[in-house]
Amino acid sequence: MNIYRDIEKLSIKNPVVSIGVFDGVHLGHRKIIDRLNVLASGYKGESVIITLWPHPKGVLKKENNNSFCITTQKEKEELLDKTGVDNLIVLPFTRKLSQTTFGDFTRHYLVNKIGVKHIVVGYNHHFGKDRKGGYQYLKDISGEYGFSVEQLDPLIVRNRKVSSSVIRQNLEGGRIEAANMLLGYSYFIHGKIVPGDKIGRTIGFPTANINLSDSHKLLPGEGVYAVKVILDNNEYNGMLNIGTSPTIKEKFAQKTIEVHIINFYNEIYDKKVTIHFVKRLRDEKKFENDEGLIKQLLADKNKVIRLLSK
Repeated sequence: MNIYRDIEKLSIKNPVVSIGVFDGVHLGHRKIIDRLNVLASGYKGESVIITLWPHPKGVLKKENNNSFCITTQKEKEELLDKTGVDNLIVLPFTRKLSQTTFGDFTRHYLVNKIGVKHIVVGYNHHFGKDRKGGYQYLKDISGEYGFSVEQLDPLIVRNRKVSSSVIRQNLEGGRIEAANMLLGYSYFIHGKIVPGDKIGRTIGFPTANINLSDSHKLLPGEGVYAVKVILDNNEYNGMLNIGTSPTIKEKFAQKTIEVHIINFYNEIYDKKVTIHFVKRLRDEKKFENDEGLIKQLLADKNKVIRLLSK
């Protein structure tokens, strides 16, 4: 896949294009990309994704916090590369770009710079200032500019339309299995292992504290999860807690990401780690004493082993 961050010297043959943030590169996105690739072959041309970075939600401050991306830009590029799309154009998203009308965007980017031959849009696609551009506008002007356009129906999975918004809601609510079903893969985070307070090892459950590689990455809701841990190209089973560990930490402790890697005892500070979320086991809770916590952790561990050994 060719990646362009400068559109001044593009040379793409008969471009078949789709435009969007493509956050998550989920099953709905892949339906669009599959159609792009088929059409590109028919046009004897190349498939093209035009995406935006930074995420518009962050630039336009439409979120209360900075952690809302299902995929970082690097993760998005890696996932898109696996789809077989020929070209990715990354447009820097700024407030100035957000004020570009859909007409100016079409003429400047799609027609003059890229030379689009065909456009594929999703069922809820909008673009340009105030998101006023869409399928009907593209269809109305397609004859004038010499391209064709089509709109795909939504992808429905278990009676739900697949969208980044729905996936984001599931992740925030800790509904990992629902999110994974719509993504088409296990949700993952990247991070670095950093020193913690080492309290876990005093009760037989040492944990690795994780700092996210990108602060914009969406963290699933608080709770205990069964996870796969990728470390030094090896895969391990793990149980991960997102929260404040109220039984063994101070009342107003900060939220942390801590993973207990099952049957693993090596020192791994400063190593990079990838966590794949498989299932949410339970809410985080405060126990009366360490004995109650240890009993629960043993039950969690046995559940993880049974679940991830299938």
